[in-house]
Amino acid sequence: MQYGAAAEQAWYMPAAVVSAAAEETAAERVERLASESAVVVFSVSSCCMCHAVKRLFCGMGVHPAVHELDLDPRGRDLERALACLVSGGDAAAAAAPVVPVVFIGGRLVGAMDRVMAAHINGSLVPLLKEAGALWL
Repeated sequence: MQYGAAAEQAWYMPAAVVSAAAEETAAERVERLASESAVVVFSVSSCCMCHAVKRLFCGMGVHPAVHELDLDPRGRDLERALACLVSGGDAAAAAAPVVPVVFIGGRLVGAMDRVMAAHINGSLVPLLKEAGALWL
């Protein structure tokens, strides 16, 4: 018998999907979630930088898929996988706080500094258009 949040959410999922999700690594889950929407933000609900990046996208008319790591039972594992992606595998750099992490069109853009740099230098809008998140 299953207990906890996973059991509550698993009742509507076919058995094959439930077992596949249980075997999925954090890195695979990040990759899957990042590819499911044009813009994906991995966030922590109490993080002011996460709030700022979400507001930036909403202000541009883009509505990203937001995954709040602090509300996810496997959030710590996902955060470690994201830290490895953002740091390029550098263990020392991966120890630093990593959120928000943004993917556009399934490709890693990076943390807040990269998103803001792309916005300032004018390369963010073309990325969003190419991913189908903006039409204008």
